[in-house]
Amino acid sequence: MPSIGEILERNAHRVPERTALIYGDRRLSYRELDEQVNKTARAIFQLDVEKGDRIALMAYNTDLFVIAYYALLKLGAIVVPINVRLAPPELAYQLQDSGARMILYDDELTAVVMEATKGTPTTTLCLHSHGETNLLGMSQHQTSDPLPITVEEDDDAQILYTSGTTGKPKGVLFDHHRIIWTGINITVGVGLRDGERLLHVAPLYHSAELDLFLMAGTFIAGTHVVMKEFNPAEVLKTMDKEQITAFFGVPTMYQFMLRDPQLEQTHLGNWRIGMFGAAPMPPSTVVKLAEVFPSLTLFNLAGLTELGPGGVFLGGKELLEHPDTAGRPIVNTEARVVGTDFQDVKEGEVGELILRGETLMKGYWNNPTATAATMRDGWLMTGDLATIDHEGRVIIIDRKKDMIITGGMNVYSVEVEYAIITHPSVMDCAVIGVPHADYGETVTAIVTLKPGAELDLEALRAYCRPLIADYKIPRRLILSTIPRNASGKVLKYKLREEYSSAQ
Repeated sequence: MPSIGEILERNAHRVPERTALIYGDRRLSYRELDEQVNKTARAIFQLDVEKGDRIALMAYNTDLFVIAYYALLKLGAIVVPINVRLAPPELAYQLQDSGARMILYDDELTAVVMEATKGTPTTTLCLHSHGETNLLGMSQHQTSDPLPITVEEDDDAQILYTSGTTGKPKGVLFDHHRIIWTGINITVGVGLRDGERLLHVAPLYHSAELDLFLMAGTFIAGTHVVMKEFNPAEVLKTMDKEQITAFFGVPTMYQFMLRDPQLEQTHLGNWRIGMFGAAPMPPSTVVKLAEVFPSLTLFNLAGLTELGPGGVFLGGKELLEHPDTAGRPIVNTEARVVGTDFQDVKEGEVGELILRGETLMKGYWNNPTATAATMRDGWLMTGDLATIDHEGRVIIIDRKKDMIITGGMNVYSVEVEYAIITHPSVMDCAVIGVPHADYGETVTAIVTLKPGAELDLEALRAYCRPLIADYKIPRRLILSTIPRNASGKVLKYKLREEYSSAQ
């Protein structure tokens, strides 16, 4: 199997004039994209970046993200995609943990990057800025010949950070082989075709958009249309103008698109594949989408970063008939539901969902203890409680990992609790997810104040802002005592029962 960079090169030879990348009014053919990637790789190489170096990439959805990403992979570097919404302490941790020797970043993120790298050995390089040294400017002085660097399919390619129950993110390590197979699996699973036109709106630093959608689209020499941020009216206009055939988004995006007035003026006759994931889609939304877009085939993707991401999926007529199930293992993947004895549970019984396949991570970066706890005999222990129905569909019952999903973004309550508990007015706290009609869940903080102390929601949000990413900051504050058992563990199920009314 080739490396990811070789797949791009093959497209440049096979369909050189096919449009590969669109961002605003900028368009690159596959020949031009491959040439720009080679120039960018040469510019980075001149900064003494070597094969195996970890290089962080912190950028919004732009053509420069895609170019820099592929340039680093052609160099044999290990890309560390970074969430653009991280606060400086969170960014500093990921840079230190990955050992990133350099960070490539958007000009808009300069303040955060400078604060996070202060006093560290990590060098910084802006992707594009006016009047300063930047990667785009440096690349224009390079030749477009590929570098004489051999990159194999089993070379490490990427470290993606995912939060854990300890509160500290863990780096998930993949090589080129695993990422390519992620693209192959989704291509076969949902029926992507040569030359699809794909719209990228979900963040490219996220594993689903990056490894499922970007990799799959490049594998089939598709046209990548990139948008910096989600705006339902603009998304609908772009889908119409660019004749988009395939789209991936979180359920919240689909809900807002259905409500937008622009929908009535939009012709989306080319749109045939709609994938969603990162959070459950309300069955009513699935039915509505099928009514509004009768030629659209929807796919529910329920995967984990540690599997590529990969896992189970459901689509087409079966999704419409069983919208409350997660589905079946995606192509080239196995799924089981097991008890504590690691034996398959009987039909209808609840156990832990475990998965394995070609896309399973190599392990957590520099964290063998966490790797051993998560991988067993080649299987990924998902931490999800599930059952399987009589036709083999997986039904997710609950999450053993205490995770909140808000607007498609994963929030682990312990991360938020660690920030809140340092507030001088807070004596005790617990964080839960409360159902929300649009965002799936709302981050809700239950706080016990110190005697005589006062605290309101806006003051708490202001305090958390420099400590954690904005989407993790509570949007609801409840002042109350925290129920605990005899050993001191918070009884979060009681909190959920009491405050679970939808917002």
